[in-house]
Amino acid sequence: MLQDRHKPPSSGARLRHRCIGSLRGPRACAATGTYEEGLRVTVNLSKGQGISLQKADGGSLTAVRMGLGWQAAPRRRGLFGSRTREIDLDASAVLFAAGQPVDVAFFQQLVSKDGSVRHTGDNLVGGAGQGEDDEAILVDLQRVPAHIDQIVFTVNSFTGQTFAEVRNAFCRLVDENTGRELARYTLDGGGPYTAQIMAKVHRNGGGWQMTAIGTPADGRTFQDLLSQIQAVL
Repeated sequence: MLQDRHKPPSSGARLRHRCIGSLRGPRACAATGTYEEGLRVTVNLSKGQGISLQKADGGSLTAVRMGLGWQAAPRRRGLFGSRTREIDLDASAVLFAAGQPVDVAFFQQLVSKDGSVRHTGDNLVGGAGQGEDDEAILVDLQRVPAHIDQIVFTVNSFTGQTFAEVRNAFCRLVDENTGRELARYTLDGGGPYTAQIMAKVHRNGGGWQMTAIGTPADGRTFQDLLSQIQAVL
């Protein structure tokens, strides 16, 4: 059974994760979703769209990084114009087997129990960057147990801030071995909800695929989102 824990106070270590991957990503084939090495194009996914994680030469990726980021929306401040506030969102990766959650990587358990998924650390001051990754989750696809068929990536507000205070929230998939960005999904607008089910990496035949989900949800932790995640698998 998956259990969440209380989040440590915000006076703890504050981490900032910068983008490592280049925007000189591989080019996608519209027909197959595969990509070609060395070109300057990344795939901009729309809601519900997927991309195969198989290379054009028939090989498969072995390790990927899901970078998640967001910006604080400006808030009006009378005659002095607008200002922004820090947004503390938390990224999680929930591992599913046959529709049931069996493992997780999040701010209180940075590595999944099977060791295949690793959260790089909680960022308590996110939302100020210009397209940078606020948090990142690494997936060693070769180590994912055979019974795990989906890994779902979520972002939620532990403090209860809503996405009305967030703009340009995105997730992007990067080949961890080369640093090339493969695909990116950017949310449109905000709303009065406290979480987003962003995307999933899931088995497709003998390989893996990334699919953009982009479904709003409500909850302070990943555990609050489980039933909402299962509804969109």
